[in-house]
Amino acid sequence: MRLVTRPMTGEDDAVTGFERAVAAWTARRERRRAADLQAPPAAVTGAVLVEGASDAAALHAAAETLGVEPASAGVAILPMGGAMSVRWFVGALAPCGVRLHGLCDEGEAGFFRRAGLGDDEISVCRPDLEGELLRALGSERVEAVLARQGDLGLFRTFQHQPAQRGREVTAQLHRFLGTTSGRKELYGRLLTAELAAQELPAPLRDALAEL
Repeated sequence: MRLVTRPMTGEDDAVTGFERAVAAWTARRERRRAADLQAPPAAVTGAVLVEGASDAAALHAAAETLGVEPASAGVAILPMGGAMSVRWFVGALAPCGVRLHGLCDEGEAGFFRRAGLGDDEISVCRPDLEGELLRALGSERVEAVLARQGDLGLFRTFQHQPAQRGREVTAQLHRFLGTTSGRKELYGRLLTAELAAQELPAPLRDALAEL
């Protein structure tokens, strides 16, 4: 993806508006219907399909770190509400001429392949996004972010739970990030923003670069 320095345009607004519409649609869960999702505007020429809001937050933070603006390149970052929705998204977007790339956890890559995306069209986080970020930052830097957010005390309490005693700190952090609704999304953004460009996990860099 090229470096974009120009101001946001109406086409950029169309891309971000489509992102918001998709995010609102996927958040409806059981009430959502395929017919309720608008067709992509002409400004959307590419899309990164991600499992959920935390992946989208991390990608937007990575783009900012890299100095690129996906919307200005016509690329939408679309949370699907789960990997099992990827077949529908591919079926809806590919016929519109939208170039697609997937970002997913290692255990969900099969859904993307069965939806028709090739291995070169999928960036795989091993074992998942949180694992990639924890590995890139290390536990001390992650704890420093928790401290700034006022969550370090909660994490210390969590560490003393019977199920967590004796586990490695990175394993405890991994579990902690998924224990409260919205925490993955918040820390997906914050932990990614903590990294320098050269430290960003390869799946995040690759997902942006491919489109």
